[in-house]
Amino acid sequence: MNFEIIDINGSKVGNVTLEKNIFAFPPNQNVVRQAVLAEMTNLRQGTHSTKNRALVSGGGKKPWKQKGRGVARAGTIRSPLWKGGGTVFGPEPHSYNHKLPKKISKLARKSVLSHKTSEGKVVIIDNYNLDSHKTSQFVEFLKKIKLNNRKVTILSSDEGNHKLDLAVRNLYNVSLVDSRKVSTYDLIDCEYLIIDKDSIGIIEKILGN
Repeated sequence: MNFEIIDINGSKVGNVTLEKNIFAFPPNQNVVRQAVLAEMTNLRQGTHSTKNRALVSGGGKKPWKQKGRGVARAGTIRSPLWKGGGTVFGPEPHSYNHKLPKKISKLARKSVLSHKTSEGKVVIIDNYNLDSHKTSQFVEFLKKIKLNNRKVTILSSDEGNHKLDLAVRNLYNVSLVDSRKVSTYDLIDCEYLIIDKDSIGIIEKILGN
């Protein structure tokens, strides 16, 4: 399938052929759901913690003798039954890591890319060679392609493009993602995708069979 390529000024400069197996793939919603849930789960830090009776400071001395006072026996003032005592069965730090099979991860990303392409929500640009790092120049580009008020994810093949990074940093509706590390959530959490020509080859190499 052929797709037109534009430049940073919004003008058409050529065409590119996209692999049907990636950009015209029958979407699988169930797989996309699994991938997004797994990625969001892996974002959890799992650092929540409370102190049990062994971790609460104090309570080393027995409060009173075992027998003779007519009250319940007590071995420490840090018992969970006492004010200031430890917590029973409280949350403890642990990992939420969920490993997703590679085939499912690839299928999910292909499904999202195909869905976006079928809806006409993929824009392919020749490159991101900006004259300046000013945000205003990139905003002008978004206005020319009528995406200035849309939520956009930019896939870039150039990790060292400092100008692009600075230009989009202050735009609340624009996310810049390395095309080598793009996830299903990155692809689905936007209205439009802007992909540079070199990223097409990277994506096809990663997601190809």
